[in-house]
Parts: sequence; C-alpha cells; structure tokens
Amino acid sequence: MSDQPVAIRFNDTSYSYNIKKPIITAANFTIRQNAKITIMGQNGAGKSTIFKLLTEELKPTAGNIHIQPGASIAIARQVLPRHCLELTVRGFFETAFAEKKYDLDRSIAQALDAVNLVVPLERELKRLSGGQQARLLLAHALIQKPDILLLDEPTNNLDTAGIEHLTGFLLGYEKTVIVISHDADFLNTFTDGVLHLDVFTHQVHQFVGNYFDVVEEISAQIEREQRKNAQLQKNIQDRKDKVNFFSHKGGKMRALASKLRDEIEESESELVDVRKEDKTIRPFIIPVQEVSNPILHLKSVGIMAGETPIQKAVDITLRKKEMLHIVGPNGIGKTTLLEALASQQEPGLQIVSGVRVGHYRQDFSGLDFDLTPFQALQAVQTQGGPQAIFEAAAHFLLTGDLLQQPIGSLSEGQKGLLCYARFMVQEPALLILDEPTNHINFRHLPVIAEALNEFAGAIIVVCHDQTFVDQLQITETLDLGALR
Repeated sequence: MSDQPVAIRFNDTSYSYNIKKPIITAANFTIRQNAKITIMGQNGAGKSTIFKLLTEELKPTAGNIHIQPGASIAIARQVLPRHCLELTVRGFFETAFAEKKYDLDRSIAQALDAVNLVVPLERELKRLSGGQQARLLLAHALIQKPDILLLDEPTNNLDTAGIEHLTGFLLGYEKTVIVISHDADFLNTFTDGVLHLDVFTHQVHQFVGNYFDVVEEISAQIEREQRKNAQLQKNIQDRKDKVNFFSHKGGKMRALASKLRDEIEESESELVDVRKEDKTIRPFIIPVQEVSNPILHLKSVGIMAGETPIQKAVDITLRKKEMLHIVGPNGIGKTTLLEALASQQEPGLQIVSGVRVGHYRQDFSGLDFDLTPFQALQAVQTQGGPQAIFEAAAHFLLTGDLLQQPIGSLSEGQKGLLCYARFMVQEPALLILDEPTNHINFRHLPVIAEALNEFAGAIIVVCHDQTFVDQLQITETLDLGALR
C-alpha cells in the first residue's frame, strides 16, 4: 500500500466536546488509497468521532484533516435513524442522493444484490428485520459508489451467511475501507492496518498488519513499557535513598547528592506513558425474581413464510436455569417473535403471572434517549436506592458523569452496557436477549456469558456471534427455519 497515494491525513488533529472532555489529542496518521483499516479502542475512546470528523458532521477543535481531492465518502451506520423507519426501501435510497436519480431502481437492484438482500422496494423500513436493516444500511452506502467507505459495526444483526457475504465483498472492494467492529474474526480476514484509540491518553496509534497480529503487538508493547518503567522506578528509588543519605553529609558527599538528583530527574523524564489496555467490566450477578416453575411454555410461534406471517406448533417448556437459543435466517421473524414474547402478546405463550422480563433489544428501542442513564435505571429498579444504582452502573464502566448525560449522547457500546446494568436493578425472572453482543467490546463478552450462565431464571436468546454462543450453557435450540 506504500506506493498508493494518501487518501486521508490527520495533521495534529484534536477534538474535544469541551475543555474538560478531550476525545482525540494531536492525532497524526495517514491512510493510503485502497487500504483496509480497522479502528479499535474502548467504548467511548472516539471511534465514532473519527467517522464524524471524516464526514464533516464534526469539525476539529485543532489541527486539520486532508482528504484526497475529489474523493467521495459514504458511511454505513450502526442502526437506522429513527426518523427513517417510516420510509420505504425506495424512499430510503432516495436520501442517498442530493438530486433526483432517474435510474434509481436499477442502482438499487445492484446495491441490494451486492449485499445479498431481496426485499420489496415499497416495504417500510420498520417492517424489516435487524439483519435486513443491517444489509440495507450497507447497500445505502454502496449505492453512492464511494471512494472511501466507512463501516460502523457492519456485522451487527447479520447471520453467518450475511457475514460471509460481506467479508467476500470487502476482500474484492478495490477502494478505501475503514471499519469499526468488535468482531475479531471478521476483522482479521481483511484488515491490513489498525488505528488504536487510547481512551486514557486520547492518542491515536497506527499499526500495520492484520488484526490479530496488531492486538498481539499492542500487548507486547504494553509489557515492554511496563518492564522498562519498573526498572526505571527501581533505579529512581535507589538514587532517592542515596540522596537522603548523602545530603546530610558534607563536602563531596553533598555534591554527589546533587548529581544523583539530576540523574533522578533524567530517569523520571524517561518513564514511558504506558498505554493502558481496555478496561474489562467486573464480574456481575443478575438477581432473579422469585417465581414458580416452569416459567413459560410455548405451544406455537409466529414466523414469516415469504411475505406471510404464520403460526407453527412447537412444544417448549422453559424452567429456571434453562436457556433457549432461537436460530433462523434473517427475515424469518426472530426479532418480531422476541418482541411478542417480551410483551406477552405471542398467542402460543403461557407464562407465569406477574413475571418480570428483562429485554435486550438489538436497536436499544427500549431506552428513552432523552432520559439519563440514572433515570433509566431508576425506572426499572425494584429495591434499593441511588447507591444501588451507582453500584450497578460501576460494574459496566458507567461513571457518575455518564449517568447524568442523555442516553442519546452515549456510544452504542455504552448503551448496551446500560441494558445489562438495568437487569441488575430490575431483578427479572426471564431474560429475552436479541443479539446481546451487538456493540459490546469483545473483552466484556466472557464476563457477560458467565453472568448469563449463572442467572437463576430462564433465558431466551437470539445471537449470531458463534464465539459467544459457544460460551453459553444452552439447554435447547429452536430452529425457526426448520418450521417452514
């Protein structure tokens, strides 16, 4: 890639929301044309901010950004904007162009084919499944034929076939691609470089190589820096001890003490500002509501057969400490089924009276973005006061200042962690989880899997992240595709 022209250059670029909240400080890096770059970093480190700076949704507070003259940029966002949900598929594609496009339907067909999606152009977006919406977001970016393609968590809600199709497409896409994703296996397939954002120092560090190699390189660098600092700290302490001893002597001893002070100052200047690894959430327990067994029985489920919703007979009983995994292709109605189960509107559902349901929605539509996280936690809290809310939030890296900001200002990852914090104070008997790994940093997932395995109630889960699924103690699987 070194022989390619520069597509993007950040020159001492900084961005901060205010003086007390720097996000990126003096970033210097270049991305060459046709490169495939991953942006990695902890939730809140500024990954989405980089995208907003590139699309000029935000302006740098210092420095500047150079983009190759004439280069077009398009972004496939994480989730559909809520104001777009009433649009039809055709209407949504119309928003990709500033002026009326006369061969729009032909271009739409090409874009939908590229993401392997078949859907009527008059269908409203709110009627699409999460996986269909994810593919549509990518198609919306591709129809613009951008020179620089920005992908924000593109594998969220995609089934295995969808991820494989997207991976193959990106491998053959001969333009610049920058990706934010927590799907390590997906990233490692096509990445040739990484921008690592440090949430603590607000620095951006650039690495060359595939994703797994870079993660290993970062870990090795941290270890080297820690060893160097440990040796320097030891030398500094030794010299300080000698200074304390010699400074009380006279003549040459006092001069030696002065020399040692200079050496201490020099060593302290050599201490490395060690890059801190992403924090991982602490182990947590989801308290359970006391209810009788079994918690629920399913006699039938609703699925989509083409364009038609139908009911299919099943016979599933879910007791405490049992976990049902629902699988099936995108568009078969998994999210619709989970919504009906959570609201207890599914015709074939028999459930314990008064049961509390904790519902993780893949698009976070259960959260009021105008409320603060503190208010959202308080709204579902069953016992305890503010201290219990702060303690639950702390498990998920939701600090006191974050708890007082509007939920809409949080990163998608922080919204996901807020959902888990809500379970802790809600004390449900049944958890219904729709793509519970969406937007969550991969470092947190083993901790979450352990908490779900320890949950004393019942769980129904839809999840396309096979690595995460393999960590769960699933007791039964329902394949909706096999019911057609």
